[in-house]
Amino acid sequence: MKDPAVRSQLIDRAAQLLAARQPVTLRSLVAGTGVSTMAVYTYFGGMDGLWTAMRQEGFTRLAARLAEVAPSADPVRDLAALGAAYLSNALAGPDLYRVMFDAGFDLENAAAADDTLHSLVRAVERAKVIGRFRDDVEPLGLATQSWIIGHGLASLVATGPLPRQALAQGVPLLTALFTGAGDDPGNCRRSVERGWRIPDV
Repeated sequence: MKDPAVRSQLIDRAAQLLAARQPVTLRSLVAGTGVSTMAVYTYFGGMDGLWTAMRQEGFTRLAARLAEVAPSADPVRDLAALGAAYLSNALAGPDLYRVMFDAGFDLENAAAADDTLHSLVRAVERAKVIGRFRDDVEPLGLATQSWIIGHGLASLVATGPLPRQALAQGVPLLTALFTGAGDDPGNCRRSVERGWRIPDV
């Protein structure tokens, strides 16, 4: 019988090796874990399966982080909070975050990745209903643009050259995006500032 704890242990071990800039091999993966190299085949079917599982785990953890953002009466605030949760997830596990977007390996469940974007789509739809965004705003398009801002900041700060202080740019970027979609500039800025809270990790 497979032990889910062993599967998680091997995924975390691979992420640790990546963080330490060490090669991820069968031997390095199981070193110090108390399991044999056969466990990689038992749980993942081999190294390719491990990379696939790491991508999936990245989206699973992202979905869990996004689910912590409880919908409020202010969907524009919620959109900013979802972006902040996305960034917090990337900062907490930058190496797993990097693997998430390695399209060289298929996802076990591509719908799980789609669901992370749809959480933004639903917030855009709610903002339209209460008149914060124009009727002609396409929810998927605006959600995708919002994701692009979050992903760009995450890539440049969590895994790239910019300092953490650059995360503050999310407020003016999202404010410009959402006011372009019809929101009142003053209300929009206040909503985004309330949602754009990125805790230390």
